[in-house]
Amino acid sequence: MNIQWYPGHMKKTRDLIQEHIKLVDIVVELLDARAPQATTNPQFDDLLGSKKRLIVLNKADLADPNVTKQWIDYYEARGNVVLTFNAKTDPPKRLLEAIRRVGSFVAQRQQAKGQKPRSIRAMVIGIPNVGKSSLINRLIGRSSAKTGDKPGVTRGKQWLRLSGNVDLFDTPGILWPKFENDDQALRLAFIGSINDDILDRYKLSKHLLAAICQSYPQATTDRYDVACGDLDKMLEAIGRKRGLLLKGGLIDDDRLTRMLLDEFRGGLLGRISLERP
Repeated sequence: MNIQWYPGHMKKTRDLIQEHIKLVDIVVELLDARAPQATTNPQFDDLLGSKKRLIVLNKADLADPNVTKQWIDYYEARGNVVLTFNAKTDPPKRLLEAIRRVGSFVAQRQQAKGQKPRSIRAMVIGIPNVGKSSLINRLIGRSSAKTGDKPGVTRGKQWLRLSGNVDLFDTPGILWPKFENDDQALRLAFIGSINDDILDRYKLSKHLLAAICQSYPQATTDRYDVACGDLDKMLEAIGRKRGLLLKGGLIDDDRLTRMLLDEFRGGLLGRISLERP
């Protein structure tokens, strides 16, 4: 599948980050724990320069914990501070403490200059649908930012004052103009970072089943009582077992593929990681 998706507002977001990066002390980069490499925007290295980063592996509850541990070791070996997080359930205190730890140099610098302490200014960045809005809502304790499973829901810009002397600058999710390879694009599509409406869901579902069967062959048996094998036959069997039929007994491919993608994204097929270091 040839997948590309770079709507116009993402160019504006790139410019927004470039304009405001000089105002912040640290960057909180959200990655999807199921696909940390695929959800790393290659433009960020140039945009962020030498800013200190806190890498947050979000949605860790949906990923294979053994693989997530490998990713933690991978990033820490490269000098990064890494935090696994579930924005829907984990206490915000864990994230705030990590932000303060990474940004501790701010108070030290102010003190060395004989100046009063000030808040740590952090920018939150990430690609669409990695859970930035849910994370921010968790931090501030209310639903101020729109959240949902559609990429690109969060628009605009805003500063948020958090407890513990932390100011947060929120940015919309941003992709990059051209994906490096088909595997990366597919992983982004699997987790919902690319708008489903531009995709061939049937082909995408076949690719998803292939990826699951390669690393977690028991998952489809446990969830659907359908063993790994021919992908078209698997989809048909899943559709029939779920009763997703049209008149005449044909499979309703639209309902079937939406169901499969939704259940994978919601973790109903188990804790599945899409890539390893």
